[in-house]
Amino acid sequence: MCSSKTKVTVGIEATATSPVARINGRPVLQPTCNRVPNLERRNSIKKVSSKSPSPPSPPLPSKTSLTPPVSPKSKSPRPPAIKRGNESNGLSSSSEKIVTPRNTIKTPTLERKKSKSFKEGSCGTLGLSASTEASLSYSSTLITESPGSIAAVRREQMALQHAQRKMKIAHYGRSKSAKFERFVPLDPSTNLTSKKSEEEKRCSFITTNSDPIYIAYHDEEWGVPVHDDKMLFELLVLSGAQVGSDWTSILKKRQDFRTAFSEFDAATLANLTDKQMMSISLEYGIDISRVRGVVDNANRILEISKDFGSFDKYIWGFVNHKPISTQYKFGHKIPVKTSKSESISKDMIRRGFRFVGPTVLHSFMQAAGLTNDHLITCHRHSQCTLLASSPHCAREPSL
Repeated sequence: MCSSKTKVTVGIEATATSPVARINGRPVLQPTCNRVPNLERRNSIKKVSSKSPSPPSPPLPSKTSLTPPVSPKSKSPRPPAIKRGNESNGLSSSSEKIVTPRNTIKTPTLERKKSKSFKEGSCGTLGLSASTEASLSYSSTLITESPGSIAAVRREQMALQHAQRKMKIAHYGRSKSAKFERFVPLDPSTNLTSKKSEEEKRCSFITTNSDPIYIAYHDEEWGVPVHDDKMLFELLVLSGAQVGSDWTSILKKRQDFRTAFSEFDAATLANLTDKQMMSISLEYGIDISRVRGVVDNANRILEISKDFGSFDKYIWGFVNHKPISTQYKFGHKIPVKTSKSESISKDMIRRGFRFVGPTVLHSFMQAAGLTNDHLITCHRHSQCTLLASSPHCAREPSL
């Protein structure tokens, strides 16, 4: 009775001897790429691949006879892996790659590059002194032995600088002149002037390049409450005239305005004729529409004086006869108009006034003291607040 092993060998030998494949007994010609190598060819290929410079693999057992093919469901005939500890050479035969540990890689150490003169001196010459050798040995050990040697040298330099700075502070702190200057000024006049300049700190729009007449107006008039009808009328006219110009140029023409408009007497201005208006415009260089507006406003003031008793009572009634005190720290925070100025402007326009827009009215309120828009850092802020507390502090017209 023949075994399965003999059947397999016979079948393989038959296929190996027959050069032409057969299907149902008929020979079928095929290209050489589709031909399956026979068993001897397979063994020769395995022997050639085993001669490659790969790590040695365990010797295969010599087969006297061919083994039957293994079914896919059965376990592979691969020998069990051998533990690395049992081998004498420390290599695993089951793995083909040789793994080198990372610890064996040598890291380059920091060494000092020695100059040629140093090498020559170390080789044969003995001309180096003891101090030079000491300095060289110190620097070399500093570089090679201490970690972060550059940072260490920098730390030593900074520590030396700090020590020198502390010595200077200690020295000048113990000096009698410093203590004397701290408590008793050497020149009392300079100290007084510095205190005076600090006390006279003005608003930010007053600079060193400002005109003296503008500075005087800021220090003496701007923000001071006014209750005189003529002065209020003058400030209303000047506030309207400075639109499109600046306060410095208007203040320089202030006396011309007073002369042209009869010291801002509303009763006198109300009786001006067209011929007189034209002569005022030509003589003082004031626009004719501006002159007509002043005359119309004088008539409106006379009407308000009949209704309210005076222009002062009418205009101060909008703020309840008490100045508005603001707390601005910076000049750019001061607005050009407010809701209060808009309400006053609407009422005055309804009554027939001219050149009384919200911006003009807000400028008028600042000049007449209805609102204290001095910065809190300005020395005039507190002074105008004290003046507002006194009843009816009328400002005298400045020449």
